[in-house]
Amino acid sequence: MSRRIGILGYGRMGAPVARRLHRHGFDVTVSDIDEGALERARAEGLPTAPDGGALAARSDTLITVLPGPIECRDALTGADGALGALAPGGVWLDFTSNDPRSVSALVVEAAGRGVGSVAAPMRGGPADAAAGTLGFYLAGEPAEVREVSGILTALGHDGSATVVQTDPALGHVAKLIANTLWFGQVIAVTEVLLLGRALGWDPSALHAALLESPGASAFLERHAPSILAGDPLPDFSLGRVVEELETVLRLAEEAGTPHETIELVTRLHREALASFGDVDGELLAAALLEERAGRPLSADVPSRRDTRTEAR
Repeated sequence: MSRRIGILGYGRMGAPVARRLHRHGFDVTVSDIDEGALERARAEGLPTAPDGGALAARSDTLITVLPGPIECRDALTGADGALGALAPGGVWLDFTSNDPRSVSALVVEAAGRGVGSVAAPMRGGPADAAAGTLGFYLAGEPAEVREVSGILTALGHDGSATVVQTDPALGHVAKLIANTLWFGQVIAVTEVLLLGRALGWDPSALHAALLESPGASAFLERHAPSILAGDPLPDFSLGRVVEELETVLRLAEEAGTPHETIELVTRLHREALASFGDVDGELLAAALLEERAGRPLSADVPSRRDTRTEAR
């Protein structure tokens, strides 16, 4: 635990990550472009740095927990970028939901400065970060992964788990593909439940039957109940959902692989974004389909359009 850790981003995920590591005895300093976030960190007993460069200068491991690819690239590069202040021998550990193409360029830049790179985009939300039950799509050179293994273990990673790939960009590929499958199931499951109801099934009873079918899945078990309850799962903004799907769609176009389903899933989430605005909710494409069907699957749940939150 002797390595000095800098956490760049003290927001929805960065704050619980920082607090947990601090409670577990790690030497943690945080920075964020939002002064209000820094004030909260100081009130919670965490040391802060005024900017990413100052943070990196006093860190052996720099963790980025930022909203997306643009924010990560801007924080790390340029004249005042954090990568330029991280000393040779340091490690950049990326928790951001990132674009693998951007990550590839950043890994090259880091290597040119003698800095190692590990990608560990997260599985789970703020509650998992606080409880130490996060999962990671881990990728990086084994020696560099070992340098950060204590951090990952404190946050929930099983130290015996296999590293996904040695190329950090591929960790982000894995997360994007997994999320695309998840968002695709939002569409597919909602559509079949709406169809079943129209043909006479009670949605909850049909859901129970599907759990015993060859089409059963982790999504049906863990997340379809939220659709039935009218819970939009507000841990992630709809704008970021669309951003991730558009990244996957561009990757598929560039790779020349079939992507008709990815295109459809992306289009429906874009339409949900146009309808509801950039509010929090990973299941709002389900709400869009329910509106088009005439009423929600749980008829006693008010339309999510009536309970929208402010855009962030």
